[in-house]
Amino acid sequence: MSAREEVLSRVRQALGADRTPPEEVVRDYRLTDGRPAGDPALLELLVDRVEDYQATVLRCAPADVGATVRAALDQGLGSGWTAGDVVVAPGLAEDWRPAGCDVDDDRPAVQLADRAASVTAVAVAVAETGTLVLDGSPACGRRALSLLPDCLVCVVTADQVVGSVPEGLGRLDPLRPLTMVSGPSATSDIELQRVEGVHGPRTLLVVLAG
Repeated sequence: MSAREEVLSRVRQALGADRTPPEEVVRDYRLTDGRPAGDPALLELLVDRVEDYQATVLRCAPADVGATVRAALDQGLGSGWTAGDVVVAPGLAEDWRPAGCDVDDDRPAVQLADRAASVTAVAVAVAETGTLVLDGSPACGRRALSLLPDCLVCVVTADQVVGSVPEGLGRLDPLRPLTMVSGPSATSDIELQRVEGVHGPRTLLVVLAG
């Protein structure tokens, strides 16, 4: 038999023939925040949490998303950026895209790493944890799009903001490739020296519409 079969065989022998069924997991934890998605208090909480992670939030009216995305890129890249510096998710709304920017077309990942910034939407945002969730849909783009460029701009609409993690998970398809973003990429060594940009973008800017 293979090594895998041998290991599984030993596990079965150790468990024995008469196994006690596992106890049912008690799920009496809080499932909802109690406030509807998009509640103004939830938006304020999301802003507070996201900024606590050293990210930047730019708020705007829904009609001003495109202009605010450009303002976010000005802040993240400096006013000298060009359309060639930015790549956007293929399903991002047309009026949210900076003019002339390339749309991601499944190019090799190394080409994404050459771009200074990317722009995506999100699937849901959790106010309590300040977490943005991207699900690999056309509006969010593939995972590499949100991880390789050094600056990430995410557009969040008010109706996507929920209070708690269980509420957020309830809106997601667990079979999709979920990427949870809580602030810019950061880690620290044994001496607690913070290092940014190791596992993803060093700069996160959130455009909150509503």
